[in-house]
Amino acid sequence: MPPPSETRDGPVLVQWILDTRTWYPQVTQTKQLETHAARALALLPPSVPPQILRYYYARDAKMALASALLKHYAVSKLAPTPWSLTVATGMTRDERTKPVYVDPATGTQPVVFNVSHQDGVVALIAVANYPSTTTTTTNNNNNSQPGEPGVDVGVDVVCTSERRARDRGMLASDGWPAFVDMHADVLAPGETRYLKYRVLDAVPDLVPGDNPTDEQVNDGRLRAFYALWALREAYVKLTGHALLADWLRELEFRDFRPPRPTAGWGVPAREEAGEVVKDTEIWFQGRRVEDVNMCLSALGPDFMIATAVRTPGNKEDGLGWQLGPYEVLSLDEVLDFAEGSRV
Repeated sequence: MPPPSETRDGPVLVQWILDTRTWYPQVTQTKQLETHAARALALLPPSVPPQILRYYYARDAKMALASALLKHYAVSKLAPTPWSLTVATGMTRDERTKPVYVDPATGTQPVVFNVSHQDGVVALIAVANYPSTTTTTTNNNNNSQPGEPGVDVGVDVVCTSERRARDRGMLASDGWPAFVDMHADVLAPGETRYLKYRVLDAVPDLVPGDNPTDEQVNDGRLRAFYALWALREAYVKLTGHALLADWLRELEFRDFRPPRPTAGWGVPAREEAGEVVKDTEIWFQGRRVEDVNMCLSALGPDFMIATAVRTPGNKEDGLGWQLGPYEVLSLDEVLDFAEGSRV
């Protein structure tokens, strides 16, 4: 089925990426962003730049900057509402500490979004103009209480190469089963068994050639591990919880497989080439989850991005939406829009 309508009369779903790896190449220390990124920092609420400039590493500060810009960009563009209003009211957090934007005039969330970042890449999924699951109510103090958003979204970006030297070293010294066991407290028992003993047979093209080296075998295993990590993170973020949820080991992705790498960063992933995976089974507390639309896509040779959408009031809506590919935005594109919509 087609994606949501891109008119204001119907739901709008967007998937955007900002790639900060090429931003401000002259910056080697975070404090230098105060000068070189002054244009971008000036567009954010006054409380946000100090938080960004507090990061020790400049690469982390740039991702925090991109995350803040993307959230305001999504609200201002999709609500739509002047950028200055999104800055004046700022972002807040719901009762589960999930970042949200609440329209001060209506008390509703006109745009539901989620953001993830890894190794310089920042991704956002957002849905606008989708009806609430409940109607406006009035509490005991006669104050209007808006309904909850009718859509949940989650996204997670992983990079298999960011910690490759560390991961390879751990596998060389401790072995693959020990590596998996280190994360067993946040994985389902079936997932740990699958990773340890079955994944190489279940995904034949995970390792290249007929006589792969130990390093190639381990890289294939690690790709499967990070694919699972992205799937789990996106699902957990969809629910509004964090990786401290007490039900994590009751969530299981069965017989999952990572997407094949694409030829390059700018090459769109294709489902027919195995570079997009949409059929992973999700099980929770022994029952199959039937209302979550999930997609796991490759971004070049090393990145993968997991996306999750759910519309609790009418599951067929979310299940019918087409997820991917993500659109890569430029920094100037976002800044030009912000400066042009400040009034």
